[in-house]
Amino acid sequence: MLGELRVRELGVIEDVDIVFGPGLTAITGETGAGKTLVVEALELLVGGRADASIVRTGAEETTVEGRFVEGDEEIILARAVPRAGRSRASIDGRMAPLTMLEEAGRDLVDLYGQHAHQSLLRPAMQRAALDQFAGVDLGPVRELRHGVADCEAELAALGGDERQRQRELDLLRFEAAEIAAAAIVSADEDERLGTEEETLRAATALREAVTSAYETLEGGARPGALADLGVALEALGHQDLLAAYAGRLRGLVAELADLSTELRRAVETFEEDPERLEEIRVRRQLLRNLVRKHGDDVADVLAAADRLAARVRAIEDTDARRAEIEAHRDHLADALVAAERLVGDARRAAAGRLATTVEGHLHSLGLRRARLGIVVPPDGIGDEVEFLLAANPGEAALPLAKVASGGELARAMLALRLVLTSMPPTLVFDEVDAGIGGEAGLAVGASLAELGADHQVLVVTHLAQIAACADNHLVVEKREEKSRTIARVHPVAGHERVVELSRMLSGHPESDSAREHAAELLEKVGARRFG
Repeated sequence: MLGELRVRELGVIEDVDIVFGPGLTAITGETGAGKTLVVEALELLVGGRADASIVRTGAEETTVEGRFVEGDEEIILARAVPRAGRSRASIDGRMAPLTMLEEAGRDLVDLYGQHAHQSLLRPAMQRAALDQFAGVDLGPVRELRHGVADCEAELAALGGDERQRQRELDLLRFEAAEIAAAAIVSADEDERLGTEEETLRAATALREAVTSAYETLEGGARPGALADLGVALEALGHQDLLAAYAGRLRGLVAELADLSTELRRAVETFEEDPERLEEIRVRRQLLRNLVRKHGDDVADVLAAADRLAARVRAIEDTDARRAEIEAHRDHLADALVAAERLVGDARRAAAGRLATTVEGHLHSLGLRRARLGIVVPPDGIGDEVEFLLAANPGEAALPLAKVASGGELARAMLALRLVLTSMPPTLVFDEVDAGIGGEAGLAVGASLAELGADHQVLVVTHLAQIAACADNHLVVEKREEKSRTIARVHPVAGHERVVELSRMLSGHPESDSAREHAAELLEKVGARRFG
């Protein structure tokens, strides 16, 4: 709850330090004393709009600090609004952006009246209020939405659309089939074919050369070299002194005979084969085409075949995984539609009951002919919940944010809060007493006190009937000091409270009858609350 509020240089407030207690606190004072400045200070503290015109004349800036206490923990919010320049915010003494101040304040304080900060003006909070009343469990919807979103994220991570993947798969399969059809024997196939091609192209010349060499040795039309050498060997063989020469010549004849035999065999190998040569040329052209597509040599083509096969398997595996995810997503989406329909049906069923219950409180709070409507879309989950109020007969029902009267709006919010249980720990009502009095004022006071049993409630009021219901009573007074008007805030109790209530009842705090009436009012309220 709000434990302490310090306000400096705000309008007619020079420097006030207010300590707040639990339960219902009434803030009263004569018209123009500065009561609403306390509410304005709180609105600044929770991120409300700031205008340099609020800075007290002669001061450089307005500052507001608030200490909020929850058990043993506390949080201190602060706001400074300079006469020139941008406002500043801090949380627990550390600078913070205004959005953080607003977020922190939203969990701590709700303002009711003509204040943009009040949470129930926001469509999301109206929807949350209806869900709370209806006992709607949004857990299954959130879980299913997260599941669908996770599936979509996983599908996006797989990449590409189906047509693009199919085009890639077709191309990969075509290229892989092209390499497979080539039936490459080995990485050095092109080199071996090149050697064979060179041999076939030179076959005629090689055959002629080998034949000529063979005929030179063996002879043809005339005796060959071996025959001549045989004659020479015969001549040397009969002379003992020439035996060395004969031995050498005999070795040479044997060597040439072996060479002649090899040449004869070689002649048979160098045969022309135009068909094989053409076959080799076509094959090598096929290999060159594949090399141009996939690398620098046949080894690169074989490596590319492995890569293409791996990529095809990966895409096929991805497609299988994609189909699995899509099936799961579709299942979750169907379940989500059903879950959202259940939530929407619960909201539509509870809308009328909540409106009727709140209307009953509105009637007891002085809006006896008020009508509250809660609009929920007829189909689906019904997220676009809107609360409508017609405060008087013949008026059109308007969204709460467009209700012109601050008092009517504050009472509508009070009626809603009497029905709902989830709310910030500190509730501030301004103008809640506009246009009412008597028993209606006591009803409003009693309702505020009822809220004060579980929450800290601050109410700015002109009605003694409401102020008499408070657990704590603060009075705002204007004084003139050193030719300047200054607002002071002080608590009252006992006799001082009776005097303040008598002023509120009659305008004559010194009147004995007014004081008797004030004392009677306090006694009546006490009897109603605690009797």
